[in-house]
Amino acid sequence: MIFYASLAVLPLALLLWWPLLADGRRRSAFWWPFVLTCLLGWLPATLIWAMRGTSLSYHVIAHLQVVSGWVLAALLIAVVLALLRDLLGFLLVVFGQRLTAGSRVTCTFMGVVVAFVVSGLGVAEALKVPQVHEQEIALPLLPAEFDGLRVAVIADIHASPVNNAKYVQGIVDRTMAVKPDLIVLPGDMVDGDVATEAANIAPLSQLRAKYGVYSAPGNHEYYSGYNAWARVYRGLNLNYLENQTQRVKIKGRTLAISGVGDPAYGRLSNQNADPAVAEGLPPDIEAVAKQAKGADFHLLLAHQPKLAKQNAGYGVGLQISGHTHGGHIVGMDRWLVAPVNDGYVRGAYDVQRMKLFVSNGAGLWAGFAVRIGVPPRIDVLVLRKAA
Repeated sequence: MIFYASLAVLPLALLLWWPLLADGRRRSAFWWPFVLTCLLGWLPATLIWAMRGTSLSYHVIAHLQVVSGWVLAALLIAVVLALLRDLLGFLLVVFGQRLTAGSRVTCTFMGVVVAFVVSGLGVAEALKVPQVHEQEIALPLLPAEFDGLRVAVIADIHASPVNNAKYVQGIVDRTMAVKPDLIVLPGDMVDGDVATEAANIAPLSQLRAKYGVYSAPGNHEYYSGYNAWARVYRGLNLNYLENQTQRVKIKGRTLAISGVGDPAYGRLSNQNADPAVAEGLPPDIEAVAKQAKGADFHLLLAHQPKLAKQNAGYGVGLQISGHTHGGHIVGMDRWLVAPVNDGYVRGAYDVQRMKLFVSNGAGLWAGFAVRIGVPPRIDVLVLRKAA
């Protein structure tokens, strides 16, 4: 998404600053804000390139990414405000009035200031340790014996030099305080390589629940040495499910808990044992459906929600996903994030007889650490048998 946004920087910068060109007195002042906007808009993609193609410390890159995400979000908001500015100018013309060139310039600069302030508040919101959000979720296929089961969902932690060990410890403490029956982590637990970032997810080893702790891969697990991270997760007793199913007895009935690989499979990484060979595995719903056969209820951890319709056809009762971060920003969630995730962005959805739950996420990737109207959450789902 960052790269695609970067391709649009030139026309968006022109849309933002054209009033300076239209104002003959300020035409010479057009170039410095236009060029600066382009450079700032290209910064996120530049940092991703630096992360993949240079030896620059990820500790430095991660913190620069937070700044670049703030700038990128501010530019996106500024462009929206510029569209409103131009709409206002059009409406005034329709009603026989006009917005003067000077007024357009003033509106532009005021919009940029407002955009950076709002984006800054969004960064502050994104970097907070998440609160627990408990909600009931009605499931058509749920056995009566599982009614009231409390499942904590810790999605998209993205542990890093930004979301560090202290941050992760805060998530663990708040999760354990509510005493869930089951804890699941549906992927994207970390960013960066094992050598530098393993200590930041070490607090996850403290997670405990009556019926266990289970995790599955997300797309970011494939970016920095999949096999190395899989070994770390197993060492933390996270029951890392890679197209695998585990069965749990609850009140005499059997709950099947599965985790599948991610569609990001095939991505190469310099941190792989052989950088030219892909690690991990693609999602295989058929394999886990066979393993879950005969269970009374099937709970699936699938990081990306976009395959929900396919998964529903295999008898899954509840799919828990993350990946979307809830869409980051109200408005952008429905216009940009939902369309690339088959319409799913956050909350509960009915997909045939299966229920899909998409978490806002408990953390955030440093590359776009902005949340406006979409707070981070540790979700606690109270399972209820649908009437």
